[in-house]
Amino acid sequence: MAVKELRYIVRILGTDIDGSLKLPYGLAKIKGIGVNLGYAIARVAGIDPELRIGMLTDEQVRKIEEVAKDPTKYGIPSWMLNRRFDPATGRDLQLYGAELELAIKEDIQREMRIKSWRGVRHSLGLKVRGQRTRTTGRKGGPIGVARRKTE
Repeated sequence: MAVKELRYIVRILGTDIDGSLKLPYGLAKIKGIGVNLGYAIARVAGIDPELRIGMLTDEQVRKIEEVAKDPTKYGIPSWMLNRRFDPATGRDLQLYGAELELAIKEDIQREMRIKSWRGVRHSLGLKVRGQRTRTTGRKGGPIGVARRKTE
């Protein structure tokens, strides 16, 4: 058996990943995939999770991308997905990278548009999830009196 050389950077789902990382931890570098989903993708694709990303063949990378794009088709449960019941389509989705960031931004904009409590908190730049604000979260510059320009 010929020893395959380690590739130092592998591109999966539009993200460059360090080839020295183990498969689930390398997949976790992709925005939208965590370590647990990385393990699930590796098992469904039939690849050893202990394998380094740089040792993957092009066929294995293609299989990983295929499973990651539609995980429910391969038996990964919907509770592992990051966008359950998408309001636009009504389906359970798994989003990655820029798609995920855009979806989050759209959700926040929708909350602000309908003027829900969370939307109002977002628009005011305050804490949204019930944290205390009396003593914490005091970032940003001072608001109030503007200093006169000295001559």
